[in-house]
Amino acid sequence: MSSILSQLAVSLGHKDEVPNIVLAHKIVANNDKEGVKELIENLNNKDKNISFDCIKTLYEIGYKKPELISGYPKEFVAQLKSKHGRMVWGAMTAISAIAGLVPDDVYDNLPLIIDTADNSGSVIARDHAIYTLAALAKHPEYYADCMALILEQLLKSPVNQFPMYAEITGPVVAEKDKAAFKKVLEERLKGIGQESKIKRIQKVLKKL
Repeated sequence: MSSILSQLAVSLGHKDEVPNIVLAHKIVANNDKEGVKELIENLNNKDKNISFDCIKTLYEIGYKKPELISGYPKEFVAQLKSKHGRMVWGAMTAISAIAGLVPDDVYDNLPLIIDTADNSGSVIARDHAIYTLAALAKHPEYYADCMALILEQLLKSPVNQFPMYAEITGPVVAEKDKAAFKKVLEERLKGIGQESKIKRIQKVLKKL
């Protein structure tokens, strides 16, 4: 077994994610591009536990140093079609980490990304679709499409997730869309009873 795979949680007999996080930090510290490549090559390993550990390690790398994994958008997008939920939301997490670095590649796959967010049944996948749209919206050529999709997601997002989505969206809303954004927030506020959530949304509104 390779030195990279031998450091994964499953190889060490761990049921927690600690070894994968440690490995991610090590790869980031060493700028280990070959290590990243090896993790990518094992996303479809016949041992699903290895695949799961690889995607976990990759998106942990993405949190710390997204440029190390930004060369593999196609590989991450391919995992959105996986039958394993862990691969799906793990890939979506990685995609959100690199969206700002490779916007063209990510934008080209928006239909699949949105479909995954809507139909995978994963809260994590939906969360990271919003992060991805917000990252793409910072690029003028993609702003209009992404903002329309964000507003659509805001209208139908679960109540528990809505305040976070509003907070993610607020900073990227252009002046011309603030009225529409405000309308969505105020409409959704009517159906929210929890005081802490109401305060979070009101805080976003105040910043507009």
